[in-house]
Amino acid sequence: MTFYKYQHVERFGTSEVQGIELGVCHVFPKIDGTNASVWMEDGEVKCGSRNREITPDNDNAGFAKFATACPAIRNLLEDCPNWRLYGEWLVPHSLKTYRQEAWRNFYVFDVMFPTPLFEEPFEQWDHMEFEMYQPLMEMHCVNYIPPIGVVRNGDYEKFLSFTEKNDFLLPTGMKGEGVVIKNYGFRNKYGRQTWAKIVTSEFKEKHVKEMGAPEMDGKQMVEELIAKEFVTQALCEKVKAKIELDNGGWHSKLIGQLLGTVFYDVVREESWNFVKKHKYPTINFKTLRTFVNAEVKLQLPEVF
Repeated sequence: MTFYKYQHVERFGTSEVQGIELGVCHVFPKIDGTNASVWMEDGEVKCGSRNREITPDNDNAGFAKFATACPAIRNLLEDCPNWRLYGEWLVPHSLKTYRQEAWRNFYVFDVMFPTPLFEEPFEQWDHMEFEMYQPLMEMHCVNYIPPIGVVRNGDYEKFLSFTEKNDFLLPTGMKGEGVVIKNYGFRNKYGRQTWAKIVTSEFKEKHVKEMGAPEMDGKQMVEELIAKEFVTQALCEKVKAKIELDNGGWHSKLIGQLLGTVFYDVVREESWNFVKKHKYPTINFKTLRTFVNAEVKLQLPEVF
């Protein structure tokens, strides 16, 4: 059982997780520490960072020193020697406002086990469902990240609403960086079991200030791309001018009409264009409306 890197969590709406919302989804708070893993090998507790195996002498932010000396982790892995625990080692990263007692602890967000379970070599790993590993975490007093909620057949707006409920390990009134969406029955079109994430705009801004500009993978939700491509400044100004003419001037009560009319025009006038450009995409029009509204606000900041 050598080091096994944890999978990349994809942005909600990208092709890697298209359809993940169909079915039962567990929505977990996303916390901002450093990725870590721990497993048992030849009677020893082994540790990993995001990209490599680590030891107390060749460590990553002190995690290996903590994990190899933690009786709770050892006891759990002795009971479940084929498990790999993945989680966040909570040390200051972008978000530095977690409760004081939360720091320098390990919070399990996933458990993987080999398939077939008791045959070697272990080349294939599966995710264990939360309800299966949670009782043993409790029994052995190992910290874990609990779901904020469970949703059947959700959508972007529903999952986005959970970001407002993510106060895990934070002082009262503060919000975390976002959420992770897990559908344990989901396999993407490539046959892979992948998870989705939504990161809040506020956290993205904090991350850039603290960590510098991130590398971009160029992946965006198709609804977001359509809004950026077709909600132009010219369209927004044209719609606003017509509403002003019809109402004898502009006032804030007309903002709803402005947003609705721009969305109507995009769908009515541009549908065939974005269907062709994006090769017959699956579009959630409620999600598209959210991104169109956001783009109108960017194009006409003086109105908002």
